[in-house]
Amino acid sequence: MRFALAGFGFRAAAIHRIAQILPGLDCVGAIVRQPRALPVPAYRDLDECLRDGRPDFLVTAVAKSANPGFVTAAVERGLPVLAETPPAGDLDGLRALWTAAGPSGLVQIAEQYLLMPSHAARLAAVRSGIIGTPTQVQVSSTQQHHAVSLIRGLLGTGHAPATVRAVRTVAPLLDPLDRGGWTGDPEPKPATTTIATLDFGDGRSGVYDFTTGQTRNLLRFRRLLVRGTHGELHDDEIVHMPEPETIARTPLVRRQSGHDLDVGGMDTETITLGTRVLHRNPYPGKRLNDDEIAVATLLDAMTAWVRGAGPPPYPLAEGAQDQLLTLAIEEAADTDRPVTTTTEPWSAVSFGGPSRRPPAGT
Repeated sequence: MRFALAGFGFRAAAIHRIAQILPGLDCVGAIVRQPRALPVPAYRDLDECLRDGRPDFLVTAVAKSANPGFVTAAVERGLPVLAETPPAGDLDGLRALWTAAGPSGLVQIAEQYLLMPSHAARLAAVRSGIIGTPTQVQVSSTQQHHAVSLIRGLLGTGHAPATVRAVRTVAPLLDPLDRGGWTGDPEPKPATTTIATLDFGDGRSGVYDFTTGQTRNLLRFRRLLVRGTHGELHDDEIVHMPEPETIARTPLVRRQSGHDLDVGGMDTETITLGTRVLHRNPYPGKRLNDDEIAVATLLDAMTAWVRGAGPPPYPLAEGAQDQLLTLAIEEAADTDRPVTTTTEPWSAVSFGGPSRRPPAGT
């Protein structure tokens, strides 16, 4: 399979690097505004890329303002798309993008968080029924649509309307790390914390808690809580009732090679819950971090879907719903008033996404 990139910034470069470890997947080039030295051929526009590179699908990794244009152009040419998050910046943009591209069934969203080993294991544990029916998910680790994806996925809310309430506070916080590594800045800077509640009805709710830079700031814990009718998952431990009149606490255990006298090299192997394997690294020996494992899994899933050999990885309808709720969080925090989301055109699509798949070799 062959794919092309739209853009070649930080995220696109990471996608290209990860794709190189996947057998049978070839990046044929990147569409960039200004020609420059790249590890792949550079194209001026999509038509030149289609003519010379002949990709089977396009991966967009551009600014959210530019994303809808690339997605729409690809769909108009019958080319499947894996679009970086979010699919559009505002509600009007989401609706316009859905009108232009949604009915085609050609668009997937590059939402990788539920594919990260820890989250994938937690999702498997929740779906096993060990805590009963999930009723609330609290996320304090990542921002906006990524956190919403975790909340929706772990709750299984689909496209249910939600009433959102949110507040913001500002407090000083040291920021020791960014994309470039250690900042060396010894002075705390003002950081904004947004806390929101999302009420989906029927006893289901979410709590969103994010501080500026928290994704990379190791001075803030990452926290994830899933409350259910029969127990609770807190980060990597579950409290539940395996038998009547019996309360048990069972950990999720990651098997990480390379420690102590294990000379096989640093790698994630499995995450287990007792004797149950919740997650097994699909790329053993590749020495990938969790985000890289998730992106590799997403690219493999996209390749299988384009071939007609697998389900859609994360349809546009799901990415649009994540962004819809993100915009509601921001509006509620801006106005200090509750915001209730409406039923949107993409909500007619089932939670699993459109059944239509592009023909292999489109």
